[in-house]
Order: sequence, then structure tokens, then C-alpha cells
Amino acid sequence: MFTHFFFNFYFLDAGAQGVGINYGLLGNNLPPPDTVIRLLNSKNIKTVRIFEPDPNVLRALGNSGIEVVLGTLNEDLQQLAENPAFATQWVNTNVIPYVPAVKIRYISAGNEVILGPLAQFVAGAIQNLDIALKASNVSVPVSTAIQFDAIGQSFPPSSGAFKNDAVGAITPVVAFLVSKQYPILANVYPYFAYASDTLLVLLLTDGPLLYSNLFDAMVDALYAALEKVGGPGLRIVVSETGWPSAGNGDVAVVPNTQVYVNNVLAHVKSAVGTPRRPGIPIETHIFALFNENLKPAGVEQNFGLYYPNMTEVYAVTF
Repeated sequence: MFTHFFFNFYFLDAGAQGVGINYGLLGNNLPPPDTVIRLLNSKNIKTVRIFEPDPNVLRALGNSGIEVVLGTLNEDLQQLAENPAFATQWVNTNVIPYVPAVKIRYISAGNEVILGPLAQFVAGAIQNLDIALKASNVSVPVSTAIQFDAIGQSFPPSSGAFKNDAVGAITPVVAFLVSKQYPILANVYPYFAYASDTLLVLLLTDGPLLYSNLFDAMVDALYAALEKVGGPGLRIVVSETGWPSAGNGDVAVVPNTQVYVNNVLAHVKSAVGTPRRPGIPIETHIFALFNENLKPAGVEQNFGLYYPNMTEVYAVTF
């Protein structure tokens, strides 16, 4: 299958290195959260990312041993940034009632908003949430999830740079994260690069660095871009990556999805890092747990490892 084009790895047995999954709720036929949490534990999935503070999901996560990356709603960003009292209320409503039974790994202030009208509020939202958490004696890193589309230059990876209209919003975010030693979250999809016929590489030499897959090339382009806005030591957590199993002809088919996801998991678990950051594990979250029928028709409905009835779309080894 052509997805080997993006992953050509030696599989090293070095133990699990920060593997998680995205648990979206945009379906009207999804199983109840307590059933989902049992499924995650049965598959040895120990980190889950949710996009909003759904109380039913948070209650189900209590005492499960599963860590959660907890997102805010994008529409709350302006209030979180402009009103510290709202940030305190958000923490008191969505964090305090659930900890320590729920293990919160990170809080993400919004998802993929840098490049849009809400971008200006991200830095303020992160800072106010951090202040509110510390006031409640809760130690959880706060960050945001950026999209790869915020990158304007990405080839070769060392030339990675943010688009001009993203620099103003990302720079204060990076400065704050660096000052706190928090990571930045990034959504990295080689599928979309392939589908748009850009960045197609099998073997790429970038100075002394050799790339054999697009995933590493994209992550390192992000690292290079972050260096240019004041974040040379900033760690990237891949908050989303995946491959659709339907919705785009013979590109989005189950065999390709299975090869991509299993190989990216093997790469992450090997802890080899990327050519630009060798030996630094890439904490990665697969997108997504279920096919979600309330998303736009096409590939967006077909990123799930499972159908809503909890049968496998394809087999994955966590």
C-alpha cells in the first residue's frame, strides 16, 4: 500500500511513549461514556483527548486511570481571555469537581483557531486559565492546539515558518509556554498533505538530516517554525494525527488507514524522535476513536478506529 511512502521505519521495542486517542462526540449514535471508558481500558489506551468539558465523559473518567487532554470550546476563548472571573468560573465548573479522580494531563485553550478571528484571544485565555488553576492549587499545563495550515513554509523542514498572519497570534503563545515549560499541541495530518499533492517525499535530505516519512518532516517543520518565533526549546505534542478509511476514492481506504496508524504508533513507541529532535519521544494522539455521523459528509465522518457499535473499522495495536 502507498502509505509505506509515508512510513518506512525499523520497529524498535522500547515501550509505549505517550500514545493517546481523540474522543469526539459529534455523533447521535455513540455509546455511553462509561462504556467507552471500559473500551479504552480494555485496549490499554491510557490518554484520551476530549474537545469540550462534557460532564458525563469527565465523570466516566473518574478513577479510570486514563489521563485526559481537556479542551475548551472555541467560542469561550474571548471570554476566557478578557474576563479572568470567567476563567475562574470555567476552572471551578470543569476542573475542580473532577480532580483528583480525573487525571488531567493538559488543558487546551481552543482547537485550530490560530489563523482565524479567535486567534487574538488564545494567549490571554491560556494565561487566565493558568492563573485560575494555580489559584485552586491545580498543577496542569495549559496550551492550545494549532493546525499545520498555520505554517506557510515547510519544505525543506528546516525552512519551516508560520504564515505572516499567524505570527502575531502565535508569538505571545510561544513566549508564555516557554516561560512555563509547557508544550504546544499540534495537529499533524500527512493525509491532507497527500490529498492536496503537496510535500510528497519518499527520501528527503535537508542538510545533514535524512527524512523517510512525511510525519517527521511535518513535525520538524513545526519545530523550525517555532524556533523562528522564540520557541527553540518548546516541545511539540501531536494532538491529532490519522488517516480516513472512506470518503476519498482509493486514497481513503481501510488498508491505507491501518498501515498509517499502526506505523505511526510503532514510530512513537520506538522513541527515536525526529531527525531534528532525535531521541525525544513524540507524544501522539490518534484521531479518532469513533466514526462520527454529525460531522461533514465524506472523509470527516470516517477517521474512527471504531464504528459507533464498537466494532473495529480496522485493527490497531496500542
